[in-house]
Amino acid sequence: MRLDRAASLAGLTRSEAKKAVAAGRVRVSGQIARDPAMQVDPASVSVDGGAPVDAGPSFIMVHKPAGVLTATEDRRLPTVMDLLPDSMRRRGLGPVGRLDRDVTGLVLLTDDGQLAHRLISPRWKAEKLYRAACEGRLTEDDVRAFAGGIALSDFTARPAGLTILQAGEDRSLADVTLTEGKFHQVKRMFAAIGHPLISLQRLRIGPLALDPDLQPGQWRRLTDSEIDALKEECQMIYRQ
Repeated sequence: MRLDRAASLAGLTRSEAKKAVAAGRVRVSGQIARDPAMQVDPASVSVDGGAPVDAGPSFIMVHKPAGVLTATEDRRLPTVMDLLPDSMRRRGLGPVGRLDRDVTGLVLLTDDGQLAHRLISPRWKAEKLYRAACEGRLTEDDVRAFAGGIALSDFTARPAGLTILQAGEDRSLADVTLTEGKFHQVKRMFAAIGHPLISLQRLRIGPLALDPDLQPGQWRRLTDSEIDALKEECQMIYRQ
């Protein structure tokens, strides 16, 4: 979050916050900061020697590497929370939905329970976009199968989008768009049409796209515009 916006959370207008920054009244981790565009952790910001500002919910984007669990803790294996510094792990964040251990890509962490629920729930139809590599040549018959909803052993998957990017005899590449995310769902859908998955990466949740500058294992805070887009997607209104 920008320093001037973080300072405004102390009860100042945005213009008052900019003036406070310029006057040296705003500190970050105890040190005076004068760049209003500086990206900061709001919990480290104080104005006029007061308590750290209350930033409200936190939103973190993580580029999950393979082999990492989408969980808050595990005694044996690394989790997405282990990719964050200690100060962030203590904020009560949790993942929005889950990716299988071998699946890579976008994971959203937040302590906003209502937003997390709406992004996961099929009722709100927040799309998830995946990039899938699979065995064999995908055809338009497979596209139609995804669009019609694929019957699995315990449920029928909702209609999903399948866009073929490359189709070879041994391997194909496609984008998959769906509005639900049950256990191993994408993997099971490809297996059901006779094209076992080779790899899978999540690229988008609703309007939130994986930052191409984030390398596997890296994270960053969401920008103000990204947060606003998620709230709009979920038809939620927050007081600023």
